[in-house]
Amino acid sequence: MRLSTRGRYAVMAMVELAMRQQACGAGEGGAERPVSLAEIAQAQQLSLAYLEQLFGHLRRGGLVASARGPGGGYRLARPAAAIAIAEVVEAVDEPIRATRCEEGAPGCLAGHRCLTHDLWAELGEQIRLFLSHMTLADVVAGRVLGRAAIPYAEPFAGDSP
Repeated sequence: MRLSTRGRYAVMAMVELAMRQQACGAGEGGAERPVSLAEIAQAQQLSLAYLEQLFGHLRRGGLVASARGPGGGYRLARPAAAIAIAEVVEAVDEPIRATRCEEGAPGCLAGHRCLTHDLWAELGEQIRLFLSHMTLADVVAGRVLGRAAIPYAEPFAGDSP
C-alpha cells in the first residue's frame, strides 16, 4: 500500500510549513510569519502550480489560513501538534484504503467479495489509525520511528505459550 502523489506531497508541504513556522517563531502581534508557496515548492522540489491546488484543499479543510498581499502566504490554522497526518491526507481528498474495491461497489471480483478483502481493508484501517495518531509536530521533531505497534496481542493459532 502506498499513498498517491497528492497525499504524499500534501504531507511534505505541511511538514515544511510547520518546520518553517517553528524556526521563525512568532512575528509582530504574536502571529507566525506566513510562508509563501514558492518557498515550500523550492525547499521540497515540488511544482508551485500543484501546491496551489493542494493548499486550496487544505484551506477549505481548515488546516491552513492564507494571508494576502506583500509578505503573504500560508500559516497553519492550528498548532502543529493538533494536526494529524491523516487529516492532511483526507483534506486533499485522498482516501486511506488498501483494497482495490471501489467505494459503494458490490465487491472486488465481478460483484463478489474476494477472500483477501478483509485483509486489505484491515491494513487500510491500520494505516489510517497510525496516521491519525501522528502529528505534524511529531514529524518535525523526528518522533516517527518506532511508533508502529502490534495491533493486538492475541497469539496466532499454533503459537506455543
